[in-house]
Amino acid sequence: MTDFENDILRSLEALRNGGTILYPTDTIWGLGCDATDEAAVRKIYALKQRDEAKSLVVLMADVKDLMKYLASPPPDIAEVLAGFDRPTTVIYEGALHLAPNVINQDGSIAIRLVQDPFCRHLVKRLRKPLVSTSANISGAPSPASFREVSPEIRNGVDYVVEYRQQDETPARPSRIVRIGKDGRLEIIRD
Repeated sequence: MTDFENDILRSLEALRNGGTILYPTDTIWGLGCDATDEAAVRKIYALKQRDEAKSLVVLMADVKDLMKYLASPPPDIAEVLAGFDRPTTVIYEGALHLAPNVINQDGSIAIRLVQDPFCRHLVKRLRKPLVSTSANISGAPSPASFREVSPEIRNGVDYVVEYRQQDETPARPSRIVRIGKDGRLEIIRD
Protein backbone atom coordinates (compact mmCIF):
# COMPACT_ATOMS: atom_id res chain seq x y z
CA MET A 1 0.00 0.00 0.00
CA THR A 2 1.33 3.43 -0.88
CA ASP A 3 1.99 6.07 1.77
CA PHE A 4 -0.65 8.22 0.05
CA GLU A 5 -3.30 5.49 0.38
CA ASN A 6 -2.26 4.70 3.95
CA ASP A 7 -2.62 8.39 4.89
CA ILE A 8 -6.07 8.52 3.26
CA LEU A 9 -7.25 5.42 5.16
CA ARG A 10 -5.88 6.59 8.51
CA SER A 11 -7.34 10.07 7.98
CA LEU A 12 -10.74 8.60 7.12
CA GLU A 13 -10.65 6.45 10.25
CA ALA A 14 -9.95 9.50 12.44
CA LEU A 15 -12.57 11.65 10.68
CA ARG A 16 -15.30 9.00 10.81
CA ASN A 17 -14.68 8.58 14.55
CA GLY A 18 -15.18 12.29 15.27
CA GLY A 19 -11.46 13.02 15.25
CA THR A 20 -9.24 15.76 13.87
CA ILE A 21 -6.37 15.65 11.39
CA LEU A 22 -3.38 17.77 10.43
CA TYR A 23 -3.05 17.64 6.64
CA PRO A 24 -1.64 19.35 3.55
CA THR A 25 -4.24 21.27 1.57
CA ASP A 26 -4.17 23.01 -1.80
CA THR A 27 -2.80 26.03 0.09
CA ILE A 28 -1.17 25.71 3.53
CA TRP A 29 -1.16 22.95 6.18
CA GLY A 30 -4.57 22.71 7.74
CA LEU A 31 -6.55 21.29 10.61
CA GLY A 32 -9.53 19.26 9.52
CA CYS A 33 -12.57 17.35 10.68
CA ASP A 34 -15.96 16.27 9.35
CA ALA A 35 -17.76 19.58 8.70
CA THR A 36 -21.11 17.99 9.65
CA ASP A 37 -19.91 16.86 13.12
CA GLU A 38 -20.49 19.63 15.69
CA ALA A 39 -18.39 17.95 18.43
CA ALA A 40 -15.43 17.44 16.05
CA VAL A 41 -15.64 21.09 14.95
CA ARG A 42 -15.60 22.12 18.63
CA LYS A 43 -12.29 20.22 19.02
CA ILE A 44 -10.78 22.30 16.17
CA TYR A 45 -11.82 25.57 17.84
CA ALA A 46 -10.40 24.39 21.18
CA LEU A 47 -7.07 23.33 19.62
CA LYS A 48 -6.73 26.66 17.78
CA GLN A 49 -7.91 28.58 20.89
CA ARG A 50 -10.26 30.37 18.52
CA ASP A 51 -13.60 32.03 19.22
CA GLU A 52 -16.45 29.97 17.73
CA ALA A 53 -17.97 33.20 16.38
CA LYS A 54 -15.24 33.10 13.69
CA SER A 55 -16.48 30.66 11.05
CA LEU A 56 -14.28 28.06 9.34
CA VAL A 57 -13.59 27.18 5.71
CA VAL A 58 -15.12 23.98 4.34
CA LEU A 59 -13.56 21.94 1.52
CA MET A 60 -15.64 20.14 -1.10
CA ALA A 61 -14.57 18.21 -4.18
CA ASP A 62 -17.12 19.07 -6.87
CA VAL A 63 -19.60 21.76 -7.90
CA LYS A 64 -22.45 19.27 -7.40
CA ASP A 65 -21.56 19.11 -3.69
CA LEU A 66 -22.60 22.76 -3.41
CA MET A 67 -26.17 21.80 -4.31
CA LYS A 68 -26.48 19.71 -1.14
CA TYR A 69 -25.02 22.26 1.28
CA LEU A 70 -26.36 25.60 -0.03
CA ALA A 71 -29.98 26.77 0.03
CA SER A 72 -29.71 28.58 -3.31
CA PRO A 73 -26.38 28.27 -5.13
CA PRO A 74 -25.91 30.86 -7.90
CA PRO A 75 -27.10 29.35 -11.21
CA ASP A 76 -23.81 30.17 -12.97
CA ILE A 77 -21.55 28.98 -10.13
CA ALA A 78 -19.82 26.27 -12.20
CA GLU A 79 -18.68 28.88 -14.76
CA VAL A 80 -17.60 31.33 -12.03
CA LEU A 81 -15.52 28.68 -10.24
CA ALA A 82 -13.99 27.43 -13.49
CA GLY A 83 -12.64 30.95 -14.06
CA PHE A 84 -10.48 30.98 -10.92
CA ASP A 85 -6.76 30.63 -11.61
CA ARG A 86 -5.73 29.70 -8.06
CA PRO A 87 -7.25 28.29 -4.86
CA THR A 88 -10.18 30.53 -3.99
CA THR A 89 -12.55 30.30 -1.06
CA VAL A 90 -16.03 31.60 -1.82
CA ILE A 91 -18.44 32.89 0.82
CA TYR A 92 -22.00 31.83 0.02
CA GLU A 93 -25.35 32.68 1.61
CA GLY A 94 -27.66 30.04 3.02
CA ALA A 95 -25.60 27.15 4.39
CA LEU A 96 -27.43 23.82 4.86
CA HIS A 97 -26.71 20.43 6.50
CA LEU A 98 -23.41 21.49 8.10
CA ALA A 99 -22.46 21.61 11.77
CA PRO A 100 -23.92 24.86 13.18
CA ASN A 101 -20.50 25.90 14.51
CA VAL A 102 -18.90 26.01 11.03
CA ILE A 103 -21.59 28.37 9.76
CA ASN A 104 -21.17 32.12 10.20
CA GLN A 105 -23.71 33.86 12.44
CA ASP A 106 -25.27 35.46 9.35
CA GLY A 107 -25.91 32.01 7.83
CA SER A 108 -23.09 32.25 5.30
CA ILE A 109 -20.43 29.61 4.73
CA ALA A 110 -16.93 29.76 3.24
CA ILE A 111 -16.36 26.89 0.78
CA ARG A 112 -13.37 26.00 -1.41
CA LEU A 113 -13.50 23.35 -4.11
CA VAL A 114 -10.12 21.64 -3.96
CA GLN A 115 -7.93 20.52 -6.83
CA ASP A 116 -5.15 19.04 -4.67
CA PRO A 117 -5.11 15.23 -5.22
CA PHE A 118 -4.84 14.33 -1.53
CA CYS A 119 -7.67 16.65 -0.46
CA ARG A 120 -9.92 15.59 -3.35
CA HIS A 121 -9.45 11.89 -2.55
CA LEU A 122 -10.07 12.50 1.13
CA VAL A 123 -13.25 14.56 0.63
CA LYS A 124 -14.65 12.21 -2.03
CA ARG A 125 -14.06 9.13 0.11
CA LEU A 126 -15.36 10.78 3.29
CA ARG A 127 -18.48 11.72 1.29
CA LYS A 128 -18.84 14.81 3.46
CA PRO A 129 -17.33 18.29 3.46
CA LEU A 130 -14.08 18.70 5.37
CA VAL A 131 -13.19 21.58 7.67
CA SER A 132 -10.00 23.37 6.64
CA THR A 133 -8.46 25.98 8.87
CA SER A 134 -4.83 27.02 9.17
CA ALA A 135 -2.77 24.72 11.42
CA ASN A 136 -1.88 27.33 14.01
CA ILE A 137 -3.02 28.76 17.31
CA SER A 138 -5.37 31.66 16.58
CA GLY A 139 -3.36 34.85 16.05
CA ALA A 140 -0.06 33.04 15.33
CA PRO A 141 1.35 33.03 11.76
CA SER A 142 -0.09 30.44 9.35
CA PRO A 143 2.42 27.65 8.64
CA ALA A 144 3.68 27.74 5.05
CA SER A 145 5.18 24.25 5.44
CA PHE A 146 4.85 21.28 7.79
CA ARG A 147 8.02 22.11 9.71
CA GLU A 148 6.43 25.44 10.73
CA VAL A 149 3.50 23.70 12.46
CA SER A 150 3.91 24.01 16.24
CA PRO A 151 4.32 20.91 18.45
CA GLU A 152 1.15 21.98 20.30
CA ILE A 153 -0.86 21.63 17.07
CA ARG A 154 0.92 18.43 15.93
CA ASN A 155 0.25 16.76 19.30
CA GLY A 156 -3.32 18.06 19.53
CA VAL A 157 -4.81 16.17 16.58
CA ASP A 158 -5.85 12.54 16.23
CA TYR A 159 -3.85 11.92 13.06
CA VAL A 160 -0.96 13.72 11.34
CA VAL A 161 -0.74 13.08 7.59
CA GLU A 162 2.76 12.10 6.45
CA TYR A 163 2.17 12.89 2.78
CA ARG A 164 4.02 16.07 1.67
CA GLN A 165 5.67 16.73 5.05
CA GLN A 166 8.99 17.28 3.23
CA ASP A 167 7.45 19.66 0.67
CA GLU A 168 9.00 23.11 1.09
CA THR A 169 7.20 24.74 -1.85
CA PRO A 170 6.12 28.19 -0.65
CA ALA A 171 2.43 28.09 0.22
CA ARG A 172 -0.03 30.82 0.99
CA PRO A 173 -3.65 31.03 2.12
CA SER A 174 -6.38 31.07 -0.51
CA ARG A 175 -7.95 34.12 -2.04
CA ILE A 176 -11.36 34.80 -0.43
CA VAL A 177 -14.30 36.23 -2.35
CA ARG A 178 -17.96 36.80 -1.52
CA ILE A 179 -20.71 36.39 -4.07
CA GLY A 180 -23.23 39.17 -3.54
CA LYS A 181 -26.98 38.85 -3.95
CA ASP A 182 -26.58 40.53 -7.35
CA GLY A 183 -24.04 37.86 -8.40
CA ARG A 184 -21.02 40.18 -8.32
CA LEU A 185 -17.76 39.03 -6.76
CA GLU A 186 -16.29 41.03 -3.91
CA ILE A 187 -12.64 40.25 -3.04
CA ILE A 188 -12.19 39.89 0.73
CA ARG A 189 -8.55 38.67 0.70
CA ASP A 190 -6.43 38.56 -2.45
